[in-house]
Amino acid sequence: MSVSEGVVKKIILSYTYVAIWIFLSFTVIVYNKYILDRKMYNWPFPISLTMIHMSFCSSLAYLLVRVFKLVEPVSMSRELYIKSIVPIGALYSLSLWFSNSAYIYLSVSFIQMLKALMPVAVYSIGVLFKKEGFKSETMANMVSISVGVAIAAYGEAKFDAWGVTLQLLAVSFEATRLVLIQILLNSKGISLNPITSLYYIAPCCLVFLSIPWMIMEYPALKETSSFHFDFVIFGTNSLCAFALNLAVFLLVGKTSALTMNVAGVVKDWLLIAFSWSVIKDTVTPINLIGYGLAFLGVAYYNHSKLQALKASEAQKKVQQADEEAGRLLQEREGETTGGKHDNQN
Repeated sequence: MSVSEGVVKKIILSYTYVAIWIFLSFTVIVYNKYILDRKMYNWPFPISLTMIHMSFCSSLAYLLVRVFKLVEPVSMSRELYIKSIVPIGALYSLSLWFSNSAYIYLSVSFIQMLKALMPVAVYSIGVLFKKEGFKSETMANMVSISVGVAIAAYGEAKFDAWGVTLQLLAVSFEATRLVLIQILLNSKGISLNPITSLYYIAPCCLVFLSIPWMIMEYPALKETSSFHFDFVIFGTNSLCAFALNLAVFLLVGKTSALTMNVAGVVKDWLLIAFSWSVIKDTVTPINLIGYGLAFLGVAYYNHSKLQALKASEAQKKVQQADEEAGRLLQEREGETTGGKHDNQN
């Protein structure tokens, strides 16, 4: 009985983490939309919002790593920081800036549909940087995802070309960042969890974002001097953003990357339903047909990625077994030859 109880506990725990992650991810997206949208809270300053998040997150990450020592820092030389963390930080700040800006122009549901292009961008950039091999089958799948998103865009009721441009730029910067993490960090044996990555990358993002902020938003904010810092709104919003990073940290640690992908799909459909029913965004049948097609492509891509991962893990196990057997043989041979020497003496 105890075995099955343990398994049930594990399953319940995984589902709880997944539910928390979906809830937080959902909350951050809707909350950001609420703050930036001109028809809602009407505070259209995406760079400022991103900078508030980054300063809040880097302070908390600093506390967790340095003060409370709950998370181990990574050994990081200055050269490695400049060569690896800085470019990743630059891409991250661009991706956050543009994706937050898109909320001003596009509906939550349409943004989720455009985000389905993420695997297409990651794969294309991976091929470009020679991190992924070019396979015509995968490329055909990518084309089907793109066609699906194009249909969804065609069916979008409140299509805004500038908003779409911002969101697509955000997707491409984010995809480049993910590929660079593999090239610059993972290949060097450095893996950052969401807390250490905030600790190293968030301060860097702040510095990068302050440049466009000074030019684009600071003058406008100075003019609307009536703005007082709404601690409740921005505090809870930043707390949600940090909690989301913490949830990712827990989820990746306790469940698999596949779980994250599946959870992501559930979250996207929930967001579309929410923005249609609660925010009253228009979701057209063509939207759904296009997104459905893209969604199938993404699901298939995730499935084939998982199969490849399983195959490589199985291969590793076989290799390990072979090495183990080889070592045992060598030891035995060593013993027998040693025995022979003793006999000769």
